[in-house]
Amino acid sequence: MKKQIQIPTTCPSCLSDLELVNSQLFCRSKECPAQSSKTVEAFVKKTRIKGLGPQSISKLGFVHPIEIYETPLDTFVEVLGEKIGQKLFDEIENSKTTNFATFLSALSIPLIGDTASKKIAEYHNSIDSMVHDIHLAMIGEKARKNIEDYIDDYYFDLLDLESYFSFTVSTKPVVENKGSVCITGKLKNFKNRNEAKEFLENLGYTVTSTVTSKTNYLVDEEGRVSSKSKKAESFGIPIVAIDSLIN
Repeated sequence: MKKQIQIPTTCPSCLSDLELVNSQLFCRSKECPAQSSKTVEAFVKKTRIKGLGPQSISKLGFVHPIEIYETPLDTFVEVLGEKIGQKLFDEIENSKTTNFATFLSALSIPLIGDTASKKIAEYHNSIDSMVHDIHLAMIGEKARKNIEDYIDDYYFDLLDLESYFSFTVSTKPVVENKGSVCITGKLKNFKNRNEAKEFLENLGYTVTSTVTSKTNYLVDEEGRVSSKSKKAESFGIPIVAIDSLIN
């Protein structure tokens, strides 16, 4: 006779109610110590603090990344010994010089990994910059909502944590979004499409690989009939050269 498995209803770490999503159980408590320790581990891995592994994190009782930077040298030496404690303290000091993209991706915000963080860091170099002039259209609706909610929930904690860091990479100036562009055929003044794509994006255009009803311009400097040019004509999309977009 098969033994029936009883599905747990509470988190074994914090006793909060579990939520069943697509056959998986999730603890949604923001105070769950098991999740907190994993968040610290993820932060340490992203910021490359050597020597601060799960066992050391547990011994030191860290449940939030800011505790890594608030803890004095004496505590590290007392808990881990003089040699290891000093070495770890030096690693933590070195981690304070990084870039904003690394800091952002280290926070474990859902959907805000390395790629999204790098895109955001092109326009923002601080938490306050994102609050007052948020430019997150490039990362998608769900990712943007996640980061906005995270800042709302942890704003002052984030400012405290950020105060320990010195970010090394400057941001790009925010440019006005001038519309969507698709490129086809050979180009007169660019070696390849990637070079032209980077140039147009710096001007504020979004460059796509296909023509849709939402495309604003088709760049076709060769002038030959193609599936893209036919599609552009059917949608009433202007067919232009890159020079005209600059002007």
